[in-house]
Amino acid sequence: MKSWQAKNRYCFCIVILTIVCLALATPGVGSAAAIRTPGKDNGNTFSFADLVEKWRPTVVNISTTQAIKSSRGFSGNIPHGNLDNDDFFRRFFGDIPERELKQKSLGSGLIISKDGYIVTNNHVVAKADKIKVKLSSGKEYDAEVKGKDPNTDLALIKIKTDGYLPFVKFGDSDKLRVGDWVFAIGNPFGLDHTVTAGIVSAKGRVIDAGPYDNFIQTDASINPGNSGGPLFNLEGEVIGINTAIVAHGQGIGFAVPINLAKDVLNDLKTKGYVTRGWLGLSIQDITPDMAENLKLKDRQGALVGQVFPGDPADKGGIRTGDIIIAIAGRPIQDSHELLRIVAGLPVGKTVVVRIIRDGQGKNLEIVAGERKDLREVAPSGKPVDQMGMTMQEITPEMARNLGLQEKGGIVITKVHPNSPADEAGLKGGDIILNVNRIKILGMKDLTDELARSAKTETIMLLVKRDDHTMFVTIRKGNNR
Repeated sequence: MKSWQAKNRYCFCIVILTIVCLALATPGVGSAAAIRTPGKDNGNTFSFADLVEKWRPTVVNISTTQAIKSSRGFSGNIPHGNLDNDDFFRRFFGDIPERELKQKSLGSGLIISKDGYIVTNNHVVAKADKIKVKLSSGKEYDAEVKGKDPNTDLALIKIKTDGYLPFVKFGDSDKLRVGDWVFAIGNPFGLDHTVTAGIVSAKGRVIDAGPYDNFIQTDASINPGNSGGPLFNLEGEVIGINTAIVAHGQGIGFAVPINLAKDVLNDLKTKGYVTRGWLGLSIQDITPDMAENLKLKDRQGALVGQVFPGDPADKGGIRTGDIIIAIAGRPIQDSHELLRIVAGLPVGKTVVVRIIRDGQGKNLEIVAGERKDLREVAPSGKPVDQMGMTMQEITPEMARNLGLQEKGGIVITKVHPNSPADEAGLKGGDIILNVNRIKILGMKDLTDELARSAKTETIMLLVKRDDHTMFVTIRKGNNR
């Protein structure tokens, strides 16, 4: 009996040991092997080498030359001199005939088709007179610009070759996750086909580079000369185009997501310019004070500050003060996201815009227009002092001189430093159009509304500044 029990215990131990060994050897079951590592193949050393070897030929170096004119009559160093000050030279050397100098710059690009289309940054080729493209094989070609889009800093150029070229494969940047491995190939500081690697540090970065910022942030080293080069994932797919760096920030680089670039590149190839959707309104983010004043549950959405007469939003029934929370079924978190979504709307297509007006949800059908140059209108009294600002009623004569279309209104003539008006961002010359969504035609309307809201902590103004309107919230408790 004891012998049988001992044998059973021995067999049981063998089974348990076998299960443990299998678990440790099986990826995905508490094993370090379950964590995917770049370039790891059959247990070999960590490496990007195979990926780099395959995709390196699709990356090109770009050099540009721009002719600039200078009146400098000599070369050499001038101690402590200001090289940009022509008056300095004229004062001591008289008028000197202008001569043409060549300014050169470097960048990177990626081949996207076998017949020689190449993507790079707009700032790499924007002012170039000559563009040279150098392949990984060392061959050089002249390139011509096929289209540019300053808003996303993308450009499409083309070279003519005798044979077919290797080209990149586009990935899906929407599937990219923070922490994913990525690598870049480019031409930093003129160093041919340099490879750097890192991870995705963040997504959706807004760095004030343009109206459609939605950058991928990475700590893969991006340096001057990397501009326009590709950012690859571990499948060898391009998921971004390296575009910007933080000047003094190590490991902080930014790339345009490839999903944003795809539509842009299609337009550049077929038309040479980009067609974007347009609704015809100005918008702004909802601040905490605005949310409190409007009794909103959260700050989701974009607040409409102005609707341009005759444009799609106006025809579709959107009004100043509406909050747009969704377009074509896509939720709107803030004004920047709204800009990106509207830009991608097909011109002429009817879309459903979900708004909140006076606390109630409402759907409006709007036909998207085509974005043109931004509209420009004209800038902005008995003086009254309230909340740290001096205001004056706009007379008909003043309105004519200022080119104003609206009747009535109040102009801010002075904002006192450190006052509630100053902290709210108001400036002299701003025109107050309404207070707490009540239209202001004259000083009496203003003082009446301020009196009605005497017990509230915030007051929301609709103001006009430099031909644009926006909402501004003043917190009255900040009086000094």
